[in-house]
Amino acid sequence: MKIMLPLDEDQRSVCPSFARAPFFLLHDTVTGESRSLENPAAQADSGAGLQAAQFVVDSGAEVLITVRCGENAAKVFQAAGISIRKALEGDAAANLAALAMDKLPELTHFHAGFRGISG
Repeated sequence: MKIMLPLDEDQRSVCPSFARAPFFLLHDTVTGESRSLENPAAQADSGAGLQAAQFVVDSGAEVLITVRCGENAAKVFQAAGISIRKALEGDAAANLAALAMDKLPELTHFHAGFRGISG
């Protein structure tokens, strides 16, 4: 299974912003491989949520772990069959471990988006 998480600049901590995260971690539970990828939507003038969502879909991820997510991005994930899980505070490794123990709840509340305003 492939899992995606938004990362802060340190490339270890979960970024509270999905669309504007500087990096994403792509973790493959089958191979154990983890790769840090630059978020191509991080500096977008507008539509960052949709662009970041498409990046996640294109990565082949089956699960997204994130603190929060906009409605438009959530619709993309739902259409693609990607599970959205609520991240815990802390680093990516702790969140991956929590997911493996089925301790991350499904994210069900989505914000309306920031429309080009960093949040």
